[in-house]
Amino acid sequence: MSAVDLIIKKRNGKALSTGEIQAFVDGVSDDSWPDYQISAMLMAMFLKGLDTRETSDLTLAMASSGVQLDLSAVPGTKVDKHSTGGVADTTTLIAIPLVAACGVPVVKMSGRGLGFTGGTIDKLESIPGFQTAITAEQAIAQSVRIGCAIMGQTENLTPADKKLYALRDVTGTIDSIPLIAASIMSKKIAAGADAIVLDVKCGSGAFMPDLASARALAHQMVDIGEHVGRKVIAVLSGMEQPLGNLIGNSLEVLEAIDVLQGRTTGDLLDVALTLGSEMLQLGGLAKSDSDARQLLKVTLASGAAVEKFKELIAAQGGDPQVVDEPSRLPQATLRRTVVSTHNGWLAAMQTQDLGRALILLGGGREHKGDALDLSSGLILHKRLSQAVQAGEVLVELLGNNADKLEQAVTLVTAALVISPEKPVFAGGLDKPPVIYEIYRGQS
Repeated sequence: MSAVDLIIKKRNGKALSTGEIQAFVDGVSDDSWPDYQISAMLMAMFLKGLDTRETSDLTLAMASSGVQLDLSAVPGTKVDKHSTGGVADTTTLIAIPLVAACGVPVVKMSGRGLGFTGGTIDKLESIPGFQTAITAEQAIAQSVRIGCAIMGQTENLTPADKKLYALRDVTGTIDSIPLIAASIMSKKIAAGADAIVLDVKCGSGAFMPDLASARALAHQMVDIGEHVGRKVIAVLSGMEQPLGNLIGNSLEVLEAIDVLQGRTTGDLLDVALTLGSEMLQLGGLAKSDSDARQLLKVTLASGAAVEKFKELIAAQGGDPQVVDEPSRLPQATLRRTVVSTHNGWLAAMQTQDLGRALILLGGGREHKGDALDLSSGLILHKRLSQAVQAGEVLVELLGNNADKLEQAVTLVTAALVISPEKPVFAGGLDKPPVIYEIYRGQS
């Protein structure tokens, strides 16, 4: 069947066979399908949808379009985690060393930040000397030795997905749950883990704005995992406010260290423990959430998790002394503050705009390849539902460009809502939920 015939078939709402989807992905990979035909197929998929089998076939075809990691040399059940992204989402820097210190190996492939959400690779590169551009062979050898590695995405991983994403970005076909799910899961499957924990975020600081859309994406990805024989669960977590109190690359490393050293608790730790619990259960190290959390808390309190983070830093060429001497991290030269103009409660915030303020300060990027100021960022002094007094500092902004700082102050000021009455959130709660639900599939 020709490319035109396949496009017409999907345009008419018919399901494509496994072989037809493979033919489409092959055409993307070997350039035998021109961009205009690929774009036409993407639009047909966007408008007519894909069922679970079609989405799974697309996922596997994209995963097999490039190199797939073979982690069999790493002993034990290898468990990966993936977040759909949010502001101050620093859970990878906490969960990976914590889970590895418990005894579950993790070979993690992470990306850079784009838009209002940060990237794990950028955060790690704020640690002097830390190398994220390690090969798959180096990552595997390191994981055999210390139980974990965090590497940047390799160029030859899911090349078909890279091309499809670039075309979706310019053809208005980004917001398709099956296409999003296939894109994420193809990379996770190609990365070689036996089991995957997904952190699907929703709210004003997330890619998925509401619980319904986050739930649809979570269910689709877990169902793909079941269909292709991988163990996958999804945690649906809230992003109505930044997960941590520090926003920015070196600042988020600092907060991760504080959590691993037991100095900081709150939402960031809560989500990291939830993800870590699911990872330990999938890795066969715990039979229940209570058992897993107990092991995680004992490991955290013993100092083994922060020592594992030091070990990870040193193994990838970084300076492990940043853990005990955070002044070794990049430091901004200028500070500004946003203060409350009246008494009340912090009732709401446009969390995306806090992420956009980081971009203004140079700590995030609008376009792939933009250089970053790793020292810039924001420090939140108040969280939703907390009381504030007139003149009290709400946010500190750190940067190295006075004009950009002033612009960011304006943006942050407009993003915060102070109410004369204490807010009430979904379900009558006095603060927005951090964990909504966990989806473990239909089996």
